[in-house]
Amino acid sequence: MTFWITTFTVVAFLFVGWKLTARGNYETAAYQVIDSDGAFELRDYPEIMLVTTDMALNSNGNDGSFGRLFQYISGGNEVGQKVKMTTPVFMESDATGATGTMGFVIPQKVAESTIPQPTGARVEIEKRTAGKYAVLRFNGRLNERTQADSEAKLIDWIEEQGWERENQTEFAGYDPPWTPKILRRNETLIRLK
Repeated sequence: MTFWITTFTVVAFLFVGWKLTARGNYETAAYQVIDSDGAFELRDYPEIMLVTTDMALNSNGNDGSFGRLFQYISGGNEVGQKVKMTTPVFMESDATGATGTMGFVIPQKVAESTIPQPTGARVEIEKRTAGKYAVLRFNGRLNERTQADSEAKLIDWIEEQGWERENQTEFAGYDPPWTPKILRRNETLIRLK
């Protein structure tokens, strides 16, 4: 009997902890779906303000990039203001393909007022201009293999539609690291010309 009570308590604690930190509790970057085809979508994004930092490609924040951004939203800025966590975390590679940037979306209310300037090294505020994006949504871990597979599928879909695309690919992760793989939401995004 004690075993079952303990097991139930642990499972309930883990479930409540996960629910409190799941993506549904965070503000998500605004967009409008223009068209959808299964896991593929054509989206219209408004201008979005981001706090960004450099990252090693495919590090998923394990190179300290996530920590630098988390420090900013935890009050590591010129006014010591805490900024709420949002989704998704955007990641993209630079022209060399070896490094890239990671960015947190600035909450809408903060973006509409005065965005606190970062005090941490290698952290900047950037504007992501409005535009149309082709997007592929997928579950699982965001890693080198899933990024390459999803990018190839998205490029094929864009070409099937007859659209022109930019050469830059972004990846977006919506969940904390402890979210089970099957429940994770990831996306690959390519801006259209």
